[in-house]
Amino acid sequence: MSRLVQLARSTALATIVLLPGGAALGQKALPEAPGHDLVEGVCTGCHQVNQILNSSGYTEPEWRELIATMINLEGTAELDEITAYLAAQFPPNDRRKPNLVPGEFQITFEEWVAPTLGQRSRDPVEAPDGSIWWSGMWADLAVRVDPATGEIREYALPPGTKAHTVTVDAEGGIWFTGNGNGTMGRLDPATGETTIYKMPDPNARDPHSAIVDANGTVWFTLQGSNMIGRLVPETGAIDLITAPTPGTRPYGIKLSAEGVPWVAANGSNQLLRIDPVTMEVTEFELPDPETTVRRLDFASDGAIWYVNSSQGRIGRLDPATGEVQEWDSPSGPRSHPYAIAVIDDIVWYNESGMRPDVLVRFDPATETFQSWPIPSGNIYAGIVRHMRPTSAGDLLIHQSSTNRVIRVGIGGPVATE
Repeated sequence: MSRLVQLARSTALATIVLLPGGAALGQKALPEAPGHDLVEGVCTGCHQVNQILNSSGYTEPEWRELIATMINLEGTAELDEITAYLAAQFPPNDRRKPNLVPGEFQITFEEWVAPTLGQRSRDPVEAPDGSIWWSGMWADLAVRVDPATGEIREYALPPGTKAHTVTVDAEGGIWFTGNGNGTMGRLDPATGETTIYKMPDPNARDPHSAIVDANGTVWFTLQGSNMIGRLVPETGAIDLITAPTPGTRPYGIKLSAEGVPWVAANGSNQLLRIDPVTMEVTEFELPDPETTVRRLDFASDGAIWYVNSSQGRIGRLDPATGEVQEWDSPSGPRSHPYAIAVIDDIVWYNESGMRPDVLVRFDPATETFQSWPIPSGNIYAGIVRHMRPTSAGDLLIHQSSTNRVIRVGIGGPVATE
């Protein structure tokens, strides 16, 4: 009998409760071998088996390290059986090996590990006081680290929030999107209290990504609901619009230098410009009809850089002329570029379809690439789903599979760690 695991997320320890289920949920089955039922039951309690099937594979010590970021099984007989099975059936492989591009530019990686296991840390952002915040989506947490001391504090969000992202306002308030319960919320770091804003339309079920403009207005996307929202904190008023094209799936959102919201379309070959007053949507169609876009960012000349996630490319749109230019990502059509940030007119993004996940630097002036594998402790396991710059010009990324948040030092020619 295949079995599932239910995790108690209130502490860093996990309690295993075996339930019927497993691969019967329509997932591709794991190979039959001793330990199969235990692995299927424990692992599918939090994620589908495709996370194992599509992994780059690990040795037994590496599987132990990866599991320790998700659930505490230390000292149990189950851990030995699970890791023996995984190491035998899923040893290291190069099926999704990236094409790493060497170069002269050097970076550093500085990482913090979230205390609560299995929280799927994501979307780090720098607050005005220099602290770094992220969402522990699966554990209903907002998390703060002081980079100077390494001190980490976790703030509980309402149960079922499943905050897909966090962002900050000018006062240091932490806004979060209630992807699991159809809400927007603001956390006051001084008191730990949250203010919750419910969607005025029951069809607006999944707030996704958010950003705060210079007036304090919060703009957010609702991917599955095909909507874009505007929240005015002073009144609590929320306005919602539906994207003109069905299945647009509004995803990433950024503000231009003029404070105009732009949205990436994860379900159509479009970028959307939102009038900040009327909320009228202008659709900019990208040339390849198979294009879908996860995220976007702006260069100093007002051009929009975006990831063509479905086709393995990055692109540039000139909003004034509508001209589009694209470049193939080094690892090819299956590289699935995901997050993107433009720092000093250098484009940074990741190839999430590769194992390991790859951080890529693209210099538009020379049209040259350079790339690095993104570490997760002593292994490579995770996906960057959002990246944002710091005030010092560094880059914040994460590895959601291993509860890690990483600051990439790109301020000068220092040795890579």
